[in-house]
Amino acid sequence: MKQRMAGKVAIVTGGNAGIGEAVAKLFAQEGASVVITGRRQGELDRVVEAIAHAKGKAISVAGSVTDEAHARETTRRTLETYGRIDALVNNAGIGDFGKRLHEVDDATWSHVLDVNVTGVFRMTRAVLPQMLKQRSGSIVNVSSIASLVGIPLLPAYAASKGALDALTRAMAIDYATDGIRCNVITPGLTETPMAAPLMANPSQLNPILDNYPIRRTGKPEEIAHMVLYLSCDESTWVTGSTLRIDGGMTAR
Repeated sequence: MKQRMAGKVAIVTGGNAGIGEAVAKLFAQEGASVVITGRRQGELDRVVEAIAHAKGKAISVAGSVTDEAHARETTRRTLETYGRIDALVNNAGIGDFGKRLHEVDDATWSHVLDVNVTGVFRMTRAVLPQMLKQRSGSIVNVSSIASLVGIPLLPAYAASKGALDALTRAMAIDYATDGIRCNVITPGLTETPMAAPLMANPSQLNPILDNYPIRRTGKPEEIAHMVLYLSCDESTWVTGSTLRIDGGMTAR
């Protein structure tokens, strides 16, 4: 069976854990050369070693999407190593949970938006010149159902993900005639390190699961398969879309 990402090169931000790790491993399994970024070098090394052990190709570039120099360096290293950029998965993100708006300070608000929105802007801006040169590319942004429905006690996170959805649509319109597709996915509650404290607390988790018709949380590998579809040539007529993957939560 033909590998769905054979010959392609992909950058995955936040590729050291959770959804990003699952995406990086699946892309490599499907034939892509993968570049993963994240702030913790040890975790990046672990993922790269796992991909290499499975006969895949991957390198890492440590740093933060809040740093413009990191975005440029990631692009430079990718082109130096693999010669092109076919897919960018903007997965890196943070949350600030458990507060109402009046309890959020300026520093927290700014940091959440800097990572979740401006970080996507920086990384995308860095790779677009190469995609424009190729006249091809797929950009997939990882948002959240918090951009679609009201969820208590996460105002900065919800605002950042709503902005990310709108940014994706704007990008899709601007670059459609250049062969560059831009889509956003909105996962529901998924088993990631960010969600680990909630997963470990049944008294908090179970009432949340009452809102999910499938009655369970998502797995990073399930999210990764949707990202794969949007990044490979099976989705060449899909751009500007917001795709929900949430166990039916937003269908109610």
